[in-house]
Amino acid sequence: MILRRAFLGLALGCAFLLGACSTGAYFWQATAGHLSVLAAAENIDEVLSRPDVPEKLRTQLQYVQEIRGFSVDSLGLPDNRSYRTYADLNRAYAAWNVVASQPDSLTLETWCFPLIGCISYKGFYSESDAVELASVLREQGLDVAVLGVPAYSTLGFTPDPVLNTFVNYPAGELARLVFHELAHQVVYIANDTMFNESFATAVEELGVNAWLAQPGRETLKLQYDTFDSRRNAFRQMLAQTRNDLEQIYRNSQGKDKQQVLILKQKRFDQLHADYAQLKASWGGWSGYDRFMAEDLNNAKLGVSGLYTQYVPAFKALHILCGQSFGRFYEATGALGDLPLEQREKLLDELERGLPLSYGFQCS
Repeated sequence: MILRRAFLGLALGCAFLLGACSTGAYFWQATAGHLSVLAAAENIDEVLSRPDVPEKLRTQLQYVQEIRGFSVDSLGLPDNRSYRTYADLNRAYAAWNVVASQPDSLTLETWCFPLIGCISYKGFYSESDAVELASVLREQGLDVAVLGVPAYSTLGFTPDPVLNTFVNYPAGELARLVFHELAHQVVYIANDTMFNESFATAVEELGVNAWLAQPGRETLKLQYDTFDSRRNAFRQMLAQTRNDLEQIYRNSQGKDKQQVLILKQKRFDQLHADYAQLKASWGGWSGYDRFMAEDLNNAKLGVSGLYTQYVPAFKALHILCGQSFGRFYEATGALGDLPLEQREKLLDELERGLPLSYGFQCS
């Protein structure tokens, strides 16, 4: 009975992560892939006890322990085994996600599975498997992107380890990632990737600002602020591109499809020019070169919007809840339980500072 429950938890965790219940082959690659991650994990205290641990890794894992304690004590995130172990996967990414959209739309294609509903990506532990699916989807005429995933959440069904794929991030980025993934364990709404990712992004941003505001973290905060300002400028550039493309696609009725695609290409050309200017303003810092060089299309822009669309609304909800993370999480869960139309209306009202409909309030 214990083994059956453990296997069920793993299966559900893989399903939440990668939609692993659609076919036998897909289920088993997800299960085997996650099992290999868990098998590689060691308790962080045990890793730190070894005298031959590289100093850089030692420092980063010590940061993780501080971040993990803060996540529980100050942010009310789950106090469980996640991010208390470390695994070196000997590869650059934990998994690879495939995303796709129509060539004249930013709306992502979805894959639907039992228990978790529909999600906007399909993930693999093998890059070659992801590339193979991407090729099939491109042959169908879709815009497709293959995205390396440094970390993921199994929503608490299994203990998510710290991975070599992100452990060497700057301290602020490391905190941001851990807070984001733990937030997925607090609230997860089936069939609404944008809601889930925006909520987790809001938690990460609120959390990392609080963590870096502690005494003794002034240097780390300066480093983070520099990177974060660049990220925000990059996100704003992408958001403007998405807005312009949405306008192009909305006005496509009555136009020849080829004309629409020409306008689309011109806007992507402008995006490249805008990035060149932005990069020059950073003194040539090239942190987003790979993003801009690989699979830059509707699908990739659609994914970028998933993580930020509702962040201002969730931050407004946090304030409405008196900046209490516990109340904020409860209110987010209540919001997620509402029908989609009501949920989206309330998120819009929160972002715009309007009176909230349906008698919704933070208890």
